[in-house]
Amino acid sequence: MVSAPLRMTHGPLPLWDTLQGSVQGVNKARNQDHHDAEGLGTAAQPLIMAVADGHGSAVHARSHLGSRFAVDLFVQQARQFAALAEPRGGTRPPSLAWLMNYAQYTLPRQLVSAWQETALGHWERSSSHGEPGLSPTDKLVLYGSTLVGAVLTPRVFAAWQLGDGELAVVTDDGQVTVPLAPDEADLGDETESLCSPQAWLRVRTHWAPVTAPGRAPRLVSLSTDGLSKSFASDSGFRQFMAGLDDRLSAEGPQCVRAVLPQWLTKASQHSGDDTTLVAAWHTATALTGPGGVPPAGGGAADPADPADPADMTDPYRSDE
Repeated sequence: MVSAPLRMTHGPLPLWDTLQGSVQGVNKARNQDHHDAEGLGTAAQPLIMAVADGHGSAVHARSHLGSRFAVDLFVQQARQFAALAEPRGGTRPPSLAWLMNYAQYTLPRQLVSAWQETALGHWERSSSHGEPGLSPTDKLVLYGSTLVGAVLTPRVFAAWQLGDGELAVVTDDGQVTVPLAPDEADLGDETESLCSPQAWLRVRTHWAPVTAPGRAPRLVSLSTDGLSKSFASDSGFRQFMAGLDDRLSAEGPQCVRAVLPQWLTKASQHSGDDTTLVAAWHTATALTGPGGVPPAGGGAADPADPADPADMTDPYRSDE
């Protein structure tokens, strides 16, 4: 699935500021999530973000490793994609149509293949000969994990998702979108996975070439489903993202980093799941607004505005 284009800024140095955090779920033996973020969003230092959620049940006994493999391998693939989109040394870049085809088909296939090879290699190195024989499919299931990843360069914004979790984007005019949300929600605890048969065909792709200056998204956020499940509805999650953007605009990322662990802890208490968020805030767009105009005052309506975790009661699921 390829979503509609999103406009980003042409400019000498996009000012992306990242924040990230992860909290282990209540009564969980270990945190199955893994995450990473690097870069500035420039041609030389593309912004790359990823979160992965290991499935964690008994049949996925090594999924904490599978999620780490997923993030590390995505970062490698994303660096290669960014180098193609923004070639160095005067090399002519490929067309956007070629890059879109690469994003939608080539990268997912390469990523899934690399993940499966890594998981099977780990099994062979770490398992004793006395363990019962397993098929390659059964071995991969042990490492099952979801993945959400994104790449931002001066030329393109692309993102990929396999399984649950969320890519949330706050556009330049303050609208909150979830461009990779599935057409139908997964039933129960079932979700698509890197260990699914032909998993590369199940990857959803967001493709957003740079088409106009001054229209970068204000906020790009990747999170595991421990965050979204803590809200009683999709609208509660969107309100949280709007409030996060408002808080960043009002007080800056340093203040948000200080309270992010509290928000994630509270979300984890409501969802009962590991909760991870990685976000990138585009300072120039957020502080000036569309067309260089400062944004209007006023934040998201309480209680969705994450100004104080103690006030964030209504959007979350009840404790019943």
